[in-house]
Amino acid sequence: MNSLKKITQTTLFKITSLNSFSVALKIGIGLITSKILAIFVGPGGMALVGNLRNFLTSLESISTLGFQNGIVKYVAENQKNKSELQKIIATVFISLITVAVILSLLLYFFAAFWNAKIFSDQLDYSLVFKILALALPWYAVSVFLLAILNGLSQFKKVIWINIIGNAIGLLVSVFMILQFKTLGALLAIVLTPAVLFFVTFYFLNREINFLGSVRLHLFDFKIIKNLSSYSLMALVSSVLGPIVFLAIRNKIIENLGMDQAGFWETMTRISSYYLMFVSTILTVYFLPKLSIAQTNEETKTVFWRFYKSILPVFAGGLIVVYFLRFFIIHVLFTKEFLPVTNLFLWQLIGDVFKMASLILGYQFFAKKLTKAFIISELFSLTVLYFASLFFMHYYGIEGVVMAQAFDNFIYWIVLCLYFRKSLI
Repeated sequence: MNSLKKITQTTLFKITSLNSFSVALKIGIGLITSKILAIFVGPGGMALVGNLRNFLTSLESISTLGFQNGIVKYVAENQKNKSELQKIIATVFISLITVAVILSLLLYFFAAFWNAKIFSDQLDYSLVFKILALALPWYAVSVFLLAILNGLSQFKKVIWINIIGNAIGLLVSVFMILQFKTLGALLAIVLTPAVLFFVTFYFLNREINFLGSVRLHLFDFKIIKNLSSYSLMALVSSVLGPIVFLAIRNKIIENLGMDQAGFWETMTRISSYYLMFVSTILTVYFLPKLSIAQTNEETKTVFWRFYKSILPVFAGGLIVVYFLRFFIIHVLFTKEFLPVTNLFLWQLIGDVFKMASLILGYQFFAKKLTKAFIISELFSLTVLYFASLFFMHYYGIEGVVMAQAFDNFIYWIVLCLYFRKSLI
């Protein structure tokens, strides 16, 4: 009983419990939004939603200059140094606003161009990109504020923001989809993150005087230089990654049809629900720990704490997901999506290796191993793209998830070899 009491009183247990509630709420909300998407937009509309999500991932990384993980690190290291912290906040804020405004202008005045690239010439969703142009500055600053809270080790506040964001996303999505169907689904994706700015600002302003830190004379190019390595890493993964996924999805549409692309997007959507549990824990708890780890022994402790406490539970949960796959499709979607059940096995296998490698990959950001990260990421994306084309030729849409599992396994092996001194 005493040992159980000690476990329940640890910071990691409390954060994990709150995060579990957040993920459970997200999944519950997903039950509603996914069902509505399935009914009103179908597999074809799901494929369009996937394209827009990939585009937004790239856009977020560019609009925030890929600074998120760097902000977490430098805020964590300087949270007791008020003057340096103010410099970091002022410098990054001014930089992000400048970039966001430029991107907004490009989105608004070239909306038709982006519509043709992301969707097709036969579909006119230019309005989505004009709305996105107006929402982008709020979205970029929201991501920045959340990174500051992470760096300040305000784990509970970060998770509560995610909980509130999920609730807002549900309300916006349900209303927009019911009113405008596919267009509404696309608009909900671009509007919800911008609305979250006000929630994030409220929580951060209770910790520090954010507006009081934003002063032009505090701008420091040295901080931008220090963050540039993180920018390069984030731009490679968050820009090139979604571009590769877009290319793969377009190949699926070209060779297998729009519905098959929708089935792959559906599997990815389901995967994203359970992956949130581990990825959130990694971001809000393990990344700051890795950032302040000074020796291989300290890093080793962080790695093995994840492998012993989080990964086994995650793998066990995926076994349950596999046996419930038919039930999940019936609840989340419609009978039209039953072919997705054939994709679960390889997706789940790949996701175990993905989580196993993600904790190792965070060491690239924590220790600013820019060159090694870029090489490994480019290698992984190359393997993913060509393996997807190869396996798709022989196994159809199932071959794409087989390729993802293969790529995640190879990437994990590569990282284990590279970080072997911090593991053994």
